Amino acid sequence: MKTLHLYVARQVLATLAMTVAVFTGLFLIVNVLKDVLPLLVSPQVSFTSVLSVVAMLLPYGLVYALPIGLLTATLLVFGRLSADQELTAVRAGGVSLLALVTPVLWIGVVASGVATFASLELAPRSRVASKELIYELGLARPTALLVEQRYITEFPGWTIYIGRRRSDTEFENVLLYESRQDQLTQRIHARRATVTTDPAKREIIIFRLFEAEVFTKSLSQAGEASSGAVANTPSAHGGEWGMVFFEEALPVSINLSGVSLSDGKLKLNEMTSSQLWDELRDLQRRGIDPTPVLVNLNRQVSFSFACISFTLIGIPLGLRGHRRETSFGIAAAIVLTAVYYSFIILGQSWDTRPQMHPQLIVWMPNFLFQGIGAWLLWRANRGL
Repeated sequence: MKTLHLYVARQVLATLAMTVAVFTGLFLIVNVLKDVLPLLVSPQVSFTSVLSVVAMLLPYGLVYALPIGLLTATLLVFGRLSADQELTAVRAGGVSLLALVTPVLWIGVVASGVATFASLELAPRSRVASKELIYELGLARPTALLVEQRYITEFPGWTIYIGRRRSDTEFENVLLYESRQDQLTQRIHARRATVTTDPAKREIIIFRLFEAEVFTKSLSQAGEASSGAVANTPSAHGGEWGMVFFEEALPVSINLSGVSLSDGKLKLNEMTSSQLWDELRDLQRRGIDPTPVLVNLNRQVSFSFACISFTLIGIPLGLRGHRRETSFGIAAAIVLTAVYYSFIILGQSWDTRPQMHPQLIVWMPNFLFQGIGAWLLWRANRGL
């Protein structure tokens, strides 16, 4: 029995390592590289700094990759065991399915413990630390975010497009769009531009624009122009937009302090469990509805049990895969993951509707998956 347990455990662990690595990589590509891409393509930021940001985000990706990887691993391994008639041989040797899958269930429990620590503490802290590092890199080298041939939205209230980058501080064909309250109020096209930072205030980035065409909305329609542009551009008369041409240097200042993370105020999904408890008690003391905090707190805790849920349902479903274990395993993993996350998304979308009890909805996929998984495992044990 010990040899059999070691054989099954090695199969699951080997497949788990592969699937977790794949899903973590996909998570980083889809959800993370958009944050570090401006730094990655910038010659001003070292590659080691970019690797530090990615390393900090690994625990955040692990929270999502570990349950999905475990689900895929159990589907693939038990699908192959079923297809190769190895389970039939085990049955002929007098070993029940429950006795066979015991080490796999323990793997799910251990993975759930790892996911608990990652979800409640490690992932939120690593996410905040990575955002702080990204901000510090961009603040220390503001021009690092000025990547050519890409619309840059990292600067609050501004969208910037760089046609060509001649050097670290010199650019050609620069477009700047200023928005206030989601309304475009000013657009500037400059043939040439240089960029410097205010030595006294390192959060200020200064564009000096040459041969610039400045289009400004009428004050009657857009209100007063923002103080970001130092030049005093007159409002339009007789039309929605007015244009002024500046041949000499036109300074435009952009304040980066709006994206500072140093004030200590975090989003709810960036808080650890202890921070969420403190926020919950503070809101209750002030008489404010704490449902959004409850939803995030319950989501963190409930998601820690996803590994157990996916293990219980993955084993019996894998037995039904038969000869098409690979295609069935991947398809089933995608469908089950979509179903599981649909409850999480639904609960979070109702976090401002306490009458719907969204903090309980995030627990429903665990009850559903564990209940169905235990029932299917019991049936498979009787019928194997």
